[in-house]
Amino acid sequence: MKRISIFCLTLFSLLNVFAQEHSIYKEKQPYKSWVRMAPKFDDAFFKTPEALRIANNVLLYQQTTGGWPKNIYMPAELSQQELEDVLSEKKDVNESTIDNNATSTEIRYLARVYQATGIEKYKNAVLEGIRYILKAQYPNGGWPQFWPRNTGYYTHITYNDNAMVNVMELAREAYEKKAPYTFIPDNLCDSMRTAFNKGIECILKTQVKQNGKLTVWCAQHDEHTLAPAKARAYELPSLSGQESDEIVLLLMSIPHPSKEIIKAVEAAVDWFKATQINGLKKEYFTDSDGKKDFRMVSCRNCEPLWARFYTLENNRPFVCDRDGVKKFNISEIGYERRNGYKWYNNDGLKVFKKYEQWKKGLGK
Repeated sequence: MKRISIFCLTLFSLLNVFAQEHSIYKEKQPYKSWVRMAPKFDDAFFKTPEALRIANNVLLYQQTTGGWPKNIYMPAELSQQELEDVLSEKKDVNESTIDNNATSTEIRYLARVYQATGIEKYKNAVLEGIRYILKAQYPNGGWPQFWPRNTGYYTHITYNDNAMVNVMELAREAYEKKAPYTFIPDNLCDSMRTAFNKGIECILKTQVKQNGKLTVWCAQHDEHTLAPAKARAYELPSLSGQESDEIVLLLMSIPHPSKEIIKAVEAAVDWFKATQINGLKKEYFTDSDGKKDFRMVSCRNCEPLWARFYTLENNRPFVCDRDGVKKFNISEIGYERRNGYKWYNNDGLKVFKKYEQWKKGLGK
């Protein structure tokens, strides 16, 4: 009897903890929580009522374009007023975007729900989402951050935050009919294959030349001239040590690469080698206001870093505040931008690791 009581008490405690966590989970969270959470659900989850509740939220937010707005925490329980607000905003086509993993995250989630349940409305929403991606692509192969919004930097070909790479990877999974996209009709698969190939052509055409030599890419390019372009005030035309790594990894993932792709990869890897920052690391400290801050300090035997932005002329790393003025020391910009943006990364190491494998496989 004592053992049964202990078991019941333990079970009750676990259920109570789950209920509390579940309640918090249904409250509004930062949108990145949804982007991180959605791919981690196991297959069994998609057969549960909770999976369908979230899926119905995802359907609710899908706009008349077939795409989705960004920065939405889909698992949140909505009040009646919130439901009415979402319904009234569905026709605001200017909010449809591929930025911040929007649209691609929702398409994948609904595809997994359809695979688990066979409920047609989820399949139809996935197909509309894929058609949105196809319609949003420019004839030159690039994708804008927002579509059909037709003003501002949102119309630029957008590599920033891997927006275009994410869409292209989804397109490839779809036309190869990898799970969860096994149900995509052949005609849409053919269209996604064409879109992917055009995207590769765009990547090759936008690779920036410096004194006649290929380098890497800007975070965004003008959709007409293909030149490096400005976005927000602190996002100036530059060579990107942040976004270019995922572009190179995508190019290296293509089987039987053309001479043009090989040339592009070799040039980009050379650029990453030439621009790595050695002997410098982040050091965090508490400032005079009691806030967490950081500075760059010298170090020995530390991993190389890459800056987010490099000058187009001579590969000089720079940072920028909301005044749009280039600075060459992180301490020269304000606290808000210094800590509100990822200025340095070590993702070039991923490029180097993959490159060694890729190089060995070229002759096979």
